[in-house]
Amino acid sequence: MRHLVKLAEDKLNFGVRPLHSLEEHLDGAAEWLLRAQRATPDDGVAHSYDVKAQRWLASYPETTGYIIPTLYDYARYFDKPGCASAAARMAHWECDVQLEDGGVRAGTMDAEIVVPTIFNTGQVLFGWARAYHETGDERFKGSLRRAADWLVAAQDDDGAWRRFPSPFTSTKVSAYNTRSAFGLVRAFEALDDERYLAAAVANVDWVIRTAHSNRWIPGNCLIERANDAALTHTIAYSIRGILEVGQAAKREGFIEQALVMARAVAATQRPDGALPGQLSRDWQGIKPWTCVTGNSQMAINWQRLARITGETQLRECAVRANRFNMSIQDLVAKNQAIRGALKGSHPINGGYMTWRYPNWAAKFFMDALMLEYLGDRVANIG
Repeated sequence: MRHLVKLAEDKLNFGVRPLHSLEEHLDGAAEWLLRAQRATPDDGVAHSYDVKAQRWLASYPETTGYIIPTLYDYARYFDKPGCASAAARMAHWECDVQLEDGGVRAGTMDAEIVVPTIFNTGQVLFGWARAYHETGDERFKGSLRRAADWLVAAQDDDGAWRRFPSPFTSTKVSAYNTRSAFGLVRAFEALDDERYLAAAVANVDWVIRTAHSNRWIPGNCLIERANDAALTHTIAYSIRGILEVGQAAKREGFIEQALVMARAVAATQRPDGALPGQLSRDWQGIKPWTCVTGNSQMAINWQRLARITGETQLRECAVRANRFNMSIQDLVAKNQAIRGALKGSHPINGGYMTWRYPNWAAKFFMDALMLEYLGDRVANIG
């Protein structure tokens, strides 16, 4: 019944709340992530809270991996040492559950299928690289190298990753794996191994070769779609990977591709700051609900591009997206499982993470707000 109350709030616009300070919104999301870690029997972070089933889902190695740098950033810039301790425990847990071949498993810890997958491995690189930087612990260095080596070995000669797709998605050769290429950039920065940067560049080169004349990239969604539409969530993943690999490798063509894509997404932004949940291959919004994670991810992309290219109007798009997401974050909910959390979709029955509060929505929300709040003081945000 609670899920229907949440839906009614969203539909009637009661779910939109007065804005608090950026610090209060950040603190709400950080506290929720710590509760999501405590909700599991291990040191991973619960995949999500399902408001319909009224339960936490099992720990999710993929997203726990890239939550680690977010908590380290929050600990450093906002004097929250407990978040750094939590991040270190997450990183050790990732070492514990790393597969023998160096890869990271698909799905949550209770998934019946246990196989390594490209995307998930790429995301945990962020956590190990940052934990190694923060602590100097050789255990993190070893896991980082094994995972990065596995990704390089799995890559085809043309730069694509065709092996080891996720068994839980239907798109088997995914453009959004540029986000894994970005993970290899972090491995390169931590370990100074040029092979990792070369592999990242090769993947982005391949992805850009597949782009349409309007810079739309096919195969850029979790689900294979006949009309090639994609979630703003996965479009944002691909943009960030293209941008950051371009920045690391000094490839202006990559940065230009990311900029054109980011402008096209910005053109679909609603007056309230939200984005359509899905876009068509002609860059048109095709869903009335919004993907909350995609809003935050694009806010990150727009801020990074504004800093790199000087296109300051993109920063305004980012602020509007941040304000929308802030307006739908409940900081006073009696139910601690949703207090400070971010939904998968708004309304909550939308087509992405329906009825759920996924941990990565809180992670990217925090990254987007920290970029806005700290500006040039924050570096290497994940």
